[in-house]
Amino acid sequence: MREMWQHRGMRLIFLANLISMIGSGMNGAAVIWYILQATHSEVSLGTLIALQTVPSLLLLPFTGVLIDREDRRHLMMWLDTARGVIILAVAILVFTHHVRLWQLYAMNVLVAIGFWMFFPTVNALIQELTPDSKMLDANSLFLAALQGGWLLAGAVVGFVYNHIGLGGVLLIDSASYAASIVCVYYVRKGRVIVERPQSEADQAPPTSSGAAARFLHEMVEGHRFVGQNRAVLFIGIAWALFVAAMMTSGVLTAPLSERILHGGAVGYGWMNAGWAVGAFVSVFYAATFIRRHGAHRSVTLTMSVIAMSLFLLPASHWLFLAVAIYFVMGSSRGVGGIALSSEMMEIVPRYMMGRVQNMFSFGASALQIATALIAGEAAHRAGLRYGFYMVGAMYLGAAFAAWWPVRRAETEMVRTSDTAAD
Repeated sequence: MREMWQHRGMRLIFLANLISMIGSGMNGAAVIWYILQATHSEVSLGTLIALQTVPSLLLLPFTGVLIDREDRRHLMMWLDTARGVIILAVAILVFTHHVRLWQLYAMNVLVAIGFWMFFPTVNALIQELTPDSKMLDANSLFLAALQGGWLLAGAVVGFVYNHIGLGGVLLIDSASYAASIVCVYYVRKGRVIVERPQSEADQAPPTSSGAAARFLHEMVEGHRFVGQNRAVLFIGIAWALFVAAMMTSGVLTAPLSERILHGGAVGYGWMNAGWAVGAFVSVFYAATFIRRHGAHRSVTLTMSVIAMSLFLLPASHWLFLAVAIYFVMGSSRGVGGIALSSEMMEIVPRYMMGRVQNMFSFGASALQIATALIAGEAAHRAGLRYGFYMVGAMYLGAAFAAWWPVRRAETEMVRTSDTAAD
């Protein structure tokens, strides 16, 4: 990571995402807590999480081509600008006492559209700037930025929310986007597009074709690439389950603090901080761990640990125990997330990264809509523990998706060895 830190572009991306995540982490926690206090219902939180993904389902099949066609730095700046303006407008409504719940839902929907476009874009830009041998280190540095920001947000959001309220938190988030834009602007100069390698030029759509035909060709090309590469397919499925589970867990953490731990907003902040500290600490050993055990085995192990932790959380009746479990989950999330991102960057061509990522983001979004609503309903009607069991099962699915190709490869290797011996 020290070597990657010497790269000016990577250093600025680190700072941009560190600052942005401080604001985003505080925003997400504050809005969830505000809605829970206003409605006293996990169903409302499930609705919030589900609504965040509905518009993205309409856009994700098409935005992957956009990410591969345009300068990814420029896209990041436009996305940050749009989200910052939306959040500032809602902050003004809060300060003037005109805010309504539907406006908070609408803000989260619009910001989530930017989120689902932003992270495939920044991942593609990191892949573009990073040598093939340094993907693990670059992703460790990127995760340090994300979780460092989340750590700071989780550590203070409960206290800040109690003092400046939702409006102040939203104002901080809007300012963080402005700082992020400045950092991204100086990553490099000019407009840079990732070109298709000359060896694959024959696969490019003919220039004589219309714009719609070329767009459709590029979109289908991404689907064909995934269909023909089993390793990409399974690591993508694991990634989709992982992201959907992580987003769905937002339905459960605040109710856990309020109903079981009786920790209030401060307890909710401490659990977010426990997760973030664990994830931040993991960046210092993740690359070594993954190189030793391999990406697929690392994902299988870490996703299984998170699943077991979720099964235990409903029985944690003390805040310090819940925070410790969130620390373990966050540390496992760090290693698993780095392994998934790095493996994807290593096996997907740079000129196709946006399309491939968006395919699996689409799957994660569709899954999240269903699981957020079902988990919220189950937690509200049957008991909070059933929501945790459901999210834990999703993490187990991610573990299985990462394990299956390794198991198949080992079986084929044994068969090949036996045939050669015969």
